[in-house]
Amino acid sequence: MLYDISPEVAPDFPVWPGDTPYAARLTWRLAAGDSVNLSSLTTTPHLGSHADAPFHTEEGGATIGELPLAPFLGPCRVVEVPGRQRLVEAAHVDGIDLADPPRLLLKTGSAPSFASGETFPEEFTAISPELAERLAEAGTLLVGLDTPSVDPFDSRTLDAHHALARGGVAILEGLTLDKVPPGVYELIALPLRVRGLDASPVRAVLRTL
Repeated sequence: MLYDISPEVAPDFPVWPGDTPYAARLTWRLAAGDSVNLSSLTTTPHLGSHADAPFHTEEGGATIGELPLAPFLGPCRVVEVPGRQRLVEAAHVDGIDLADPPRLLLKTGSAPSFASGETFPEEFTAISPELAERLAEAGTLLVGLDTPSVDPFDSRTLDAHHALARGGVAILEGLTLDKVPPGVYELIALPLRVRGLDASPVRAVLRTL
């Protein structure tokens, strides 16, 4: 069984305030006598379900096309965080082996309006710097969550991003996990091989084992 954990993207999909919105148009049309339908699009690479590269927050960090694919493919654990917390703390994953499986997806339910036609949610659950450090120390390969960022909207220091980058932990943001029960799955969420960018959209899915 497959769970599609990527939101549907449309021209009214909310992006981070000030970022480049999604826009698409047909440049060639069969209906106009062209030989094919041909589209063009303009958008931020942080659109919907996406992977951040270290270059997003780290001077000299690896860009998205330079990242290894292994963290984005393999067994993962979905953990539900109770209530709508400001931060997922290390205590929320007490008793969980963060290295087996080495990928962790956090189901917070804190950003239900993060969808086409809605206003960008400025209040959502992020990851505490302490949890980010713990994931890095445990050898976690990847962490993802169902919110726009691993750091709070009002953060200027981006402590979780920096800690995860230092520890080599890959980041997925903007997932849709509302229909996924907690448990262990196979994650498939490969970023595009584009040169020089700080992020890439992904079509993220979970497959039951």
